[in-house]
Amino acid sequence: MTLVDRVVARIVDADTPLDRRSVEAAARAGLAEESPLASPDDVQYVVDAVLGLGPIESFLRDPDVSDVLVDGDGLVTIERQGVLEATSVRMDGAELDAALARTLAPLGLRLDQAAPTVDARLPDGSRLHAVIPPVAVDGPIVAVRRFTAAVADLEGLVAVGGIDVDGAEVLRCAVRERETILVTGGTGSGKTTLLNVLSGELPENERVVCIEDAPELQLGGRVVRLQTRSPNTEGRGEVTIRDLVRSALRLRPDRLIVGEVRGAEALDLVGALNTGHDGSMSTIHANGPEEALLRLEVLAMSGDRQFRAEAVRRQIRSAVDLVVQVSRSSEGRHVAAIVRVGADASHDEWIHG
Repeated sequence: MTLVDRVVARIVDADTPLDRRSVEAAARAGLAEESPLASPDDVQYVVDAVLGLGPIESFLRDPDVSDVLVDGDGLVTIERQGVLEATSVRMDGAELDAALARTLAPLGLRLDQAAPTVDARLPDGSRLHAVIPPVAVDGPIVAVRRFTAAVADLEGLVAVGGIDVDGAEVLRCAVRERETILVTGGTGSGKTTLLNVLSGELPENERVVCIEDAPELQLGGRVVRLQTRSPNTEGRGEVTIRDLVRSALRLRPDRLIVGEVRGAEALDLVGALNTGHDGSMSTIHANGPEEALLRLEVLAMSGDRQFRAEAVRRQIRSAVDLVVQVSRSSEGRHVAAIVRVGADASHDEWIHG
């Protein structure tokens, strides 16, 4: 048993209150008794082991790290500035199970053989997904996507090479002219970051209703924030994005901002965009502007209400003004294209990129 393990065991056995101040004090006292030559870093290691995800917490504090991955063999891999890096850190199954239990318990979530997968939002906004045996064949798997807000506005996005000056002006004018914007791209391409940047251009005298899975957007002005809720351990109490879109329409919004469209709420959103909520914004997973519109169509038709595909397609093209494609490469994340949506695909206008 290592020095840190011994001090952690003492803290747990002593029923130390699980707040940071108490655990830090107990860690210093325990390390002083166990090893007078212990380094200050050891205090942080102990705190991470008692309150957080153990040795991977140090990566979650690194502003350059966007993803932390633990595979079934216990090896920890990180993504730093768009590049995957192997680390020397390894977590065995028991250590990872204990870390997940500590993290999920305060959130009211479960992870066991009856529910072997879980999605969780950490206190800093980062997203955690975990899979355990028997679904994960080689051992527990964890992926943490960090929430970062390194770019505050369009000028900042230009400064880091995420868009050029002309593209930034196109988007700024689109927000001011109340054009509806759909941001699309793959996983980790920067969709939420761009949506956050665009939201900074909203007028402060407009009432905005923002719908998210977790609070990631930093909005000023008159903002009403709505957040989804996962079902409890009995499978009850779930509140979906579709539920919130319907509720939002009764809250007198000037604009709607939906963090991501991924289900049947697409139909409700398209309906709202066609009935007086110009200038709204959302994101969707897709590999290109045309694919984004097709996916929005499929999602809109996935609910319990049946409509002709042509009617839904016309509604979407009437509702969406701009599709902004963001991409991710070894050089970073950037706006790859801005497309103005026409009455049909032959009328789409590639205006930037």
